[in-house]
Amino acid sequence: MAKDRSPAAAAAEDPASSTLRRRMAPFLGWRMVAVAFFVDFIAVGFFFYSYGVFFKALAAEFGGARFDVSLGLTLVNAVGALLAPFLGQALDRYPIKYVIAAGTAAMSLGFCLLSLITAQWQFYLILSTLIGFGLNSMGGLATAKLVANWFDRRRGMALGVATMGISLSGVLMPVLSALLIEAVGWRGGFLVFGAFTALLVLPVTLRFVVSSPEHLGLAPDGDKPSPTPTAPRPVLATRGFLRDRNFWMLTLCVGCLFCCMSATLTHMVPRVSDLGYTVLEAAPILSFGAAAGVLGKVLFGYLVDRVDPRVALYTAIGTQFLGQLGMLQTTDYALFAVFATLFGFGMGGIVPLHGAIAGQVFGRENFGKVMGLMRPAMMPLQIAGLPFAGWVFDRFGAYDLAFQVFLVLYGLSALCASALRIKKSTA
Repeated sequence: MAKDRSPAAAAAEDPASSTLRRRMAPFLGWRMVAVAFFVDFIAVGFFFYSYGVFFKALAAEFGGARFDVSLGLTLVNAVGALLAPFLGQALDRYPIKYVIAAGTAAMSLGFCLLSLITAQWQFYLILSTLIGFGLNSMGGLATAKLVANWFDRRRGMALGVATMGISLSGVLMPVLSALLIEAVGWRGGFLVFGAFTALLVLPVTLRFVVSSPEHLGLAPDGDKPSPTPTAPRPVLATRGFLRDRNFWMLTLCVGCLFCCMSATLTHMVPRVSDLGYTVLEAAPILSFGAAAGVLGKVLFGYLVDRVDPRVALYTAIGTQFLGQLGMLQTTDYALFAVFATLFGFGMGGIVPLHGAIAGQVFGRENFGKVMGLMRPAMMPLQIAGLPFAGWVFDRFGAYDLAFQVFLVLYGLSALCASALRIKKSTA
């Protein structure tokens, strides 16, 4: 059932086999969700949610400046933004499992090589090539495209469940990474990540990923194929997207949020440890926020399928704002954890909301392309927050100014959300 065939081949298959597939149709879409959940857990957990835990060890290795380590993750985001238009078009044209497999191989090799570096330039080189390509080809855009292909009416909920893998990785990986560094050092930690990425993700991807239900003679959402199927939306040219108001408003809205979120998550463990706590004590704070994100992904995914998507966006933005404001005002461990949890709940909704709104507005035929074009468009905002926060700390010895700026960006994001023009429809 995992063979990625053409729709024409699916239509010509044995009738008995076709009947069995139709009976299994409701389960096959959710199997793709499970695969996306798993791949995102590994991709994001092994790198993004672990990066903040490795942060101080890497800073100590390369001279102590937090800006330098922040720049590493910025390079990964920049490379991802530059590659995204090409990856988006590849995902719309070629079997998704091969794109994910190529990213997995690059990611695994990159982790293994990170364990061997002896100079800072090697660190930057690996992050901007193997890790940058691998992370962005393996998870995120590829898994969102997979889920969007299999769901129309329940796309928001399906994306919410799939991206729970991201938040669950944030629950587990900060503490596991801290324990791993204590046991085998940061070099050994990267080597373990490389081995697990290859041994776990490649077999699952190649065995189970099927690009779309049409490749099995099925329809999205587990529905019966229509004898007179609705004509798909036309595949739009790049110029068509760039002239669309919704494209730019959604790009600016999500770009502002990603700017704040990436800086907050990466610097959260250093912020808490600066209050006098060990890395092992600080890491659970990040896990609390990620745990709330699991709930946020499901609830916001459910909400966006049923109400005006802007309502869901306003709620996610508002809870992030309140969480950020609280973390900025307190030095108490327990209160910081409470506000980090509130922030995480709002943060959890952004990825499924982004994908669900893009799919609703532009259709699943254009999903890979439009999501790919949004990445470089939002790149200046997305990559600025992380090094900016590191520079503020190096310059002033505290993060306050950076997070005050981020509070302003939440207001800008809400204004962009209010400017979206969305008609409720099936993709």
